[in-house]
Amino acid sequence: MSAGGIRPSRPFPDAARDTLQDAQMRRNLRHATTTIREKRLRAVAELPDWEAIRTHGAALKDAALADLAEHLLTLEAAVKRRGGQVHWARDAEEARRIVADLAAAHGAQEIIKVKSISTDEIELNAALEARGIRAIETDLAELIVQLAGDTPSHILVPAIHKNRAEIRDLFRRELGADLQTDEPKELAEAARLYLREKFLSTKVAVSGGNFALADTGTVCIVESEGNGRMCLTLPDVLITVMGIEKVLPRWADIAPFMQLLPRSSTAERMNPYTSFWSGVTPGDGPQEFHLVLLDNGRTDVLADQVGRETLRCIRCSACLNVCPVYERAGGHAYGSVYPGPIGAILTPQLLHLEDENANSLPWASSLCGACYDACPVKINIPEILIYLRGQITTHKAPSVESIAMKTAAWIFNEPFRFEGALKLARVGQGPLVQHGAIHALPGLLGGWTSSRNLPAFPARSFRELWREEGRNDE
Repeated sequence: MSAGGIRPSRPFPDAARDTLQDAQMRRNLRHATTTIREKRLRAVAELPDWEAIRTHGAALKDAALADLAEHLLTLEAAVKRRGGQVHWARDAEEARRIVADLAAAHGAQEIIKVKSISTDEIELNAALEARGIRAIETDLAELIVQLAGDTPSHILVPAIHKNRAEIRDLFRRELGADLQTDEPKELAEAARLYLREKFLSTKVAVSGGNFALADTGTVCIVESEGNGRMCLTLPDVLITVMGIEKVLPRWADIAPFMQLLPRSSTAERMNPYTSFWSGVTPGDGPQEFHLVLLDNGRTDVLADQVGRETLRCIRCSACLNVCPVYERAGGHAYGSVYPGPIGAILTPQLLHLEDENANSLPWASSLCGACYDACPVKINIPEILIYLRGQITTHKAPSVESIAMKTAAWIFNEPFRFEGALKLARVGQGPLVQHGAIHALPGLLGGWTSSRNLPAFPARSFRELWREEGRNDE
């Protein structure tokens, strides 16, 4: 099965080594994430019951996931009652084919898109292009990434790695925009002039979905620019690609998420554009609606009693903005459309822990716990990271490191072995000690002393001193 845009081409350490050399990218990220963090803290502080809302949101997601199959069937029936059509996609390849076939059936040469990480996951744009259909991103940051021939580096702000001057030069080159400055107002106006024509002339739109409400067949998208509202109302045909975990049982369940999501993502009290639609309304908006329900590994994640908590994610990106590893390495180092802490646990699971490069991601963390504190639905990311490390290590062929750790455990398990090892270490360290410390260990151990010194083993261990003290007391 094809997994889509979630398969890293390199292990995280190799990719991060390269991205860390990009000083401009690191400055851009540090400025952006610091600003977002501070704004989010102020927005969250306005709600005295924030922790209770987080707990409520987590409980609602867990309840929905517990009976997911039933809720999906209810959603399908409700969408059909409202005049929509539902398609089931087992993997990325099937989802791409469904969307491309629908667009081609309407003679589309271009489609407009609402920002959608699920369509990035399945690499929809490339699949459409192969069928002679051009996908036009209408979210400003996604448009920037598309025009640059780049890939997103952040769930919420895909072009977070670029600054205003870089965007101005890109718009001059790709859009022919006559930009005199890099002021945000001018940049937005250049994009607006380019996109307005597309909104008014394109007949097919593709979106993702933040939530779907099973009882009414309603789909929800929240956004900040208004481009989504254009895509959801002006075209004749609307195709929504949504992960199966986004469904909630009842209309009433959406309430806490309308507080959790905007404050955690854009640090706003509510999103400027919150759109709900249910099927088709004659004479109003798209007259054909297709909902593509995407699995692509999610049912396997759901079957894991520990890993399934990952599916609570509402794609707010709060965990990315507080992560010290993400802030320094950047989103491209993760090699997946899901970067940062959430990507480090979601990507390997969607790939069934079978992709060697993706399996490096659970180690892309300091385990500081900031992501858990920031997550609006209380996903215990550090716990899942440790769990996945164990799962990956257990199924790996023994490495030099794992053999060394097992040997150390065997030594530490018995006092006489431990003391014997200390005596051997004292004898063997002689040539390595300079000025009371070991500055360079040989072979594979050299990594430890590449950035720190190792204190020399003392002439007598604590246990030996303790025994001598005991004899003196007698």
